[in-house]
Amino acid sequence: MNATLGTRNNVVRRILGVDPGFDRLGLAVIEGDASKPTHIWSDCVSPAKGEAADRLAAVSKAVSDAILKHQPDALAIETLFFSTNKKTALGVAEARGAVLAAAGTHKLPVMEFSPGQVKLAVTGYGSADKKAIAGMIPRLIVLPKKKRKDDELDAIAVAIAGLSTRG
Repeated sequence: MNATLGTRNNVVRRILGVDPGFDRLGLAVIEGDASKPTHIWSDCVSPAKGEAADRLAAVSKAVSDAILKHQPDALAIETLFFSTNKKTALGVAEARGAVLAAAGTHKLPVMEFSPGQVKLAVTGYGSADKKAIAGMIPRLIVLPKKKRKDDELDAIAVAIAGLSTRG
């Protein structure tokens, strides 16, 4: 949805930010540029408990539905962060695969950001903690009032990082 408005590059970009997870999937659509992002939509999706294939299909469907409904210009996703919990890392890796497959199905360009890059884009400090990110997001973007899980806030942060990248 490359509409011409009064932004620095004269182009409004729409980014689908994704915080992939096997248990919870954060999704956010942000539009504009990094200096003036606009919240379009965000949510945290919890795939039903069950077989891995069914849960990953639900992740892929949620991303596909968001792509079809909001028509983003690109998908922004965080690179995999390896923790000491290998089971959690494997689930997140599988969920990332489902997200990337959905983006590929819709021919949507993908931008990947390290956790440090996302923190830098949102707070100006690449080693910021989750509390600093959560505190900075409402200063950067007007959000409808509702209780949000960390996954949804993380998706918003990733989308803001996507807006900070040219191209």
